[in-house]
This record gives sequence, structure tokens and C-alpha cells, in this order.
Amino acid sequence: MYLHLGQGTVVPFSEVVGVFDLDNATYQKKTRDTLARLEDQGRLFSLGERLPVSLVVTDRGAYLSPVSAAALARRLAEDQWE
Repeated sequence: MYLHLGQGTVVPFSEVVGVFDLDNATYQKKTRDTLARLEDQGRLFSLGERLPVSLVVTDRGAYLSPVSAAALARRLAEDQWE
């Protein structure tokens, strides 16, 4: 199965490491440093023009998604994708 992250981007469920609320995730300096490192490596992907509200970490990198972390977690729990 695949998880739809927004803007036509999907990732396999098996590659998802975690789904985080962006406001809470970026509170810690360690997380901000990790995001900066991923961006420098070209492994941080922003989806669309809308303000991102969630962070999806995968085996291949991280995605800043306009879809809420709660909605993404629900999709993972229900084994569905749009």
C-alpha cells in the first residue's frame, strides 16, 4: 500500500519511519539541525505551495506535507490512500 502525502506524492507504507506534527517536531534544536542537514543533502522535499503542517520521515528522506499529521496517521492506520 501507499501513503498519499499531498500534491500527487505517494510513498510505500513500508518506507515510512514516522509522521510528525511540524509545529511540535521543530521545537527541538536537534530536529531543526537534522532538517537542515537533510536539506543540504537534497533529501528534504517540500510538497506544494501551501504551508507544510506535517513532517513524514522515510527511508529515503523527509517530506514537508500540507496534509495534517493526524490525517496521515489515520491513513496509515486504515491502510488507505487517495
